[in-house]
Amino acid sequence: MTCLREESISKCRLESARYRRGQSKRAAAPAEAGMTLLELIVACSILVILASVAMPMARITIIRHKEDLLRYDLRQMRDAIDRYKDDADKNLIQVQAGTEGYPPDLDTLVMGVQLTGAQDQRVHYLRAIPTDPTTGNKDWLLRSVQDDPDTTSWGGQDVFDVHSQSTGTALDGTKYADW
Repeated sequence: MTCLREESISKCRLESARYRRGQSKRAAAPAEAGMTLLELIVACSILVILASVAMPMARITIIRHKEDLLRYDLRQMRDAIDRYKDDADKNLIQVQAGTEGYPPDLDTLVMGVQLTGAQDQRVHYLRAIPTDPTTGNKDWLLRSVQDDPDTTSWGGQDVFDVHSQSTGTALDGTKYADW
């Protein structure tokens, strides 16, 4: 019981001291509710630092996304070329002499080819020629079997491989045209 009395006496003394100084519980709350100018400057500077770190990360993320799209598009076209070549080797489609069984151009993969022995069946290898995400157009560097390995121009006989026309450099330091 003595503890309770001592606590209540000390509380009463504290309240009476506040009352004498002109401070009540209500008067202290509004002064502590706002932010000081220094706190506001510190908060804004932290936001500026975080934003300056986030901007380059966002740019790299966009570049990485374009590179992933380029890899995907190249894989899709090369897979379509390989499926065309497999069907030609199995004599499922008719091919021109001198093309080694590869498609004459990318449009043939989209338009489709007639199956041998079937009058109304066409095989489509691509839905559409994809757009190069690094250049923004549908023009691709093509290679044929007859081309020299180090040439940059297409001979026009068939499509053996596909590359990007971009002259840019990837995040890993390689050229997009070498992919």
